[in-house]
Amino acid sequence: MTTTPAPDQSAASEQERWLTPGVRGIGSASLLADVGHEIPTALLPSLLTSTLGAPAAALGAIEGVSDALAGAARFGGGVLADDPARRRTVAVGGYATTAVLGAAIGGATSVWQVGVLRAAAWTARGLRVPARNALLADIVPAKAYGRAYGFERMMDNLGAIFGPLLALGLVAWLGVQWAIGLSVIPGLLAAAAIIYAIRHTPTPTRRDKVPLRIRVRPVLRGELGRLMGAVAAFEVGNVAATLLILRATELLTPDHGTKTATTIALGLYTAYNIAATVASVPAGRLADRLGPRGPLLVLAAGVAAFATAYGLFAAGGTVVAVLAIPFVLAGVGIGAVETAQHSAVATLAPEDLRGSAFGLLATVQSLGNLAASAVAGILWSAVSPTAAFAYLAAWMLLALGGLLTAVRRS
Repeated sequence: MTTTPAPDQSAASEQERWLTPGVRGIGSASLLADVGHEIPTALLPSLLTSTLGAPAAALGAIEGVSDALAGAARFGGGVLADDPARRRTVAVGGYATTAVLGAAIGGATSVWQVGVLRAAAWTARGLRVPARNALLADIVPAKAYGRAYGFERMMDNLGAIFGPLLALGLVAWLGVQWAIGLSVIPGLLAAAAIIYAIRHTPTPTRRDKVPLRIRVRPVLRGELGRLMGAVAAFEVGNVAATLLILRATELLTPDHGTKTATTIALGLYTAYNIAATVASVPAGRLADRLGPRGPLLVLAAGVAAFATAYGLFAAGGTVVAVLAIPFVLAGVGIGAVETAQHSAVATLAPEDLRGSAFGLLATVQSLGNLAASAVAGILWSAVSPTAAFAYLAAWMLLALGGLLTAVRRS
């Protein structure tokens, strides 16, 4: 005679199957790494302008070059991560190198040193991303991809909240340079967490090394190719969150003054990050529950949330409660989109192409975000903020159409 486990026991057993030590290790690595690199990121403007006396143009040049190198490194990291054994080395090396180089910025005595260290740290960070995502797919069954990637995204978003807060405390206690230097501690703890995760990952059965080959065409075939096309449309409309903050600040300044408007806008941005954190795991759970098309459906819902948010930003509004709506919608959207993108790629990519697929995804994300911010900034200055957000909303609608087409064909 068999007995049926109680519902709460089944739920607990199911959670244990996907929330393994390996998944917890990768999630912890994302949290700690984000805390580690958010500290120098938050303090870089002050270090360059106040401590080293550099102009604002230097900050823009350093960040632009670093972001470009990170995008290129993500593509190269995907090629490296196709090999199950090699992806482990790349992941550990990427986390450790990013931590050391990022913290070394605190000891820089000239602008060129800051530029070199920042660019090198961002290159290492880009290299590790496809390896980490491929490792996570190695650990969990396909039916739990959504929850696993949702958990990783939640931990990453928590790091984005805690990192700047820790930076503020360290600056008040020790100053800018020491605060940046101490960012090595959470960074190295992230490397330790990824080692812990690897030790709880099944050892690759394949003994021979996978040759290093750039494989773009196979990734762009079939359902995976259609997904990448829709993701590209989304990312070309996925503007940097700093423009959302700027929009809120400009709308609130006439009634509240510049200082208060800036404070409120930063509070709204915090709400955006909290919404992204809270939405990630439920989005992944829903993607798993909806079956094979679940990631595409959740991705479409996230894109629709972005389209609505951008429409509200285009319309404008000077009431704080009204402005909070598009910030929360965009936060929920990014939590759902990032989770569903990773889950969909893990589901659709053949195992021997998984690294390349994640590398191409990360490259599309990086280049698309750059294009979105650049074009929106030009439209903002040349026409109006309304035109900029209308342009972004149009790309979201195009991406939504592509996703719905992919859902029907899948």
